[in-house]
Parts: sequence; structure tokens; C-alpha cells
Amino acid sequence: MKLYLLFLSGLLFANFSAATSLQSSIERMDADMTTNQPLVAHVIVALCDNEFQGIVPVPKAIGNGDDPHNNLYWGAGYGVKTFFRRSPHWKTISLPVSDNKNILDQALFKRDIHRNGKTFTAYVFAEAWRGREIAAATTQFLQMAQGNHQQTVKIDHTEIAVGRDAHVIAYVGHNGLMDFYPPDIQKNTDDTLARSAIILACKSDEYFKHLISSPTSSLLTTRSFMAPEAYSLEAAISSWFENSDKEKVATDAAKAYAKYQKISEKSARTVFVFPAAK
Repeated sequence: MKLYLLFLSGLLFANFSAATSLQSSIERMDADMTTNQPLVAHVIVALCDNEFQGIVPVPKAIGNGDDPHNNLYWGAGYGVKTFFRRSPHWKTISLPVSDNKNILDQALFKRDIHRNGKTFTAYVFAEAWRGREIAAATTQFLQMAQGNHQQTVKIDHTEIAVGRDAHVIAYVGHNGLMDFYPPDIQKNTDDTLARSAIILACKSDEYFKHLISSPTSSLLTTRSFMAPEAYSLEAAISSWFENSDKEKVATDAAKAYAKYQKISEKSARTVFVFPAAK
């Protein structure tokens, strides 16, 4: 009985901590918007790679981790760059080539977000990491989650804070933690910026949730094998920026997943971790 009560109290504390972190993330977004700062999401995409990742092989044309322009998770029809570029809601902003040799392409997208009765600017900054460097891509995401890695993107005469300073950080691709141990990352104890994390990879809740800690909070993770394509990502980011409701984020992601995977919404909901499931 005592063990059960300890287990139950642990669950309650975990749920309370997650809710508190998410509330801090909401408060940060609202505070930044009062000073006309944009809402920003930074997305790490590990390119699909038949040769260097432990995946069920996909057609060769979309499974080359050195070819972002045709890759399943980047340049293909539902890849991050193509999907956002074709969306009527997002405007594509040209960026130069990254200085990081492991990042084969990068993209910036901009749209208006309607929140709390007002209109604000939102950006999604996405990086296409070489498929064989999936461990480096995963490490970069976890570095941001632990309050490390400051980065900015310049457009015209404006600098946009990304990296750890983004309001949302996201990982898209194969779950490399199924193949290798997570990196040992030192948490930045001076980090106070609340941010939320989206991890679109197979069974990401099981493998990543213990690596996410305050002031970073888990916003959207998965409980099963899934296709980490851009429609769920776009739905989740837009929903969070507009509504700041974790359950609606999961619902909107599931609706998008059901639409493009051509399955029922009930089945799609089993892919993602909903607040009640915690």
C-alpha cells in the first residue's frame, strides 16, 4: 500500500510539474508578445537514411540522407520544407547555406498568428541534418532542451532568436535513441527561459520524456510507431501558438495525422500522448 501511494504521489507530482512548466511557457509567450516579439519554433530534422539509420528501408529516392531536396522528411511532399512552403498560411523566407557541414539545408517560414484577440508574427526555423549524423542532430535538440546552444537567424536587418531561445523546440525524424544511448549533456543551471518541446519520432515519449526537464516542458510526444511528417508538426505549432492548450495541440496533431494517413481520428489519437494519458 505504501509503495502504491508513493507511486501515485510521484505521478501526481510529475503531472503538476509538467503543467507548471507549460504554464510558464504560456506566460513567456504572452509576455514576449506584449513587447511585439515574434513567437519562434526551432525544428531539428534528421533526414531519413536507409544506410545509416535503423529503419525499415523506404524507396531509395527519398531515403538518401545526403539529399535533402528529395528526402522523405524534408523535400518530399510531406517533408518539412515542402509542406510549409506549399502551405497558404506560411511565407517562405530565403536563408543562406549553414556554416555547419552536418546541416545540408535550412529554411525559415513566417505567418500571422491570431492570439488573445490580437495578431502577432510567428516563425518556424527548420534545419535539415545529414542522415548519418542523426546522433549529432539528436544531441543538438537535447542541448537546446537543457538550455544550451544560443543561435540567431538574420533576415534583412532583423535577428531572430532561435536555438535554446525559441519558444518551441522540435525534433522530427527517426528515433535514434532506439539505436544508441542518449548523450550525456550538462544542464545549464542558469537557464530560466520556459520553452515547450515537440518530438515527432516513433515512441518518443518512452525514449525522450526523462531527458526533458524544467524549464523545458514536453508539449507533444508519441506513444507508438508513426510517420513523423510535417502535417502533424504544422498543426501542433500553429495550435500551440494560437491557443496554448496542450490537449488541443494533441487533438489537432491527431486530426492532421488522420487526414494525411487516411485513418480514423480515433486511431490517430492513439499515436500521440494526450494529457489524460499521463
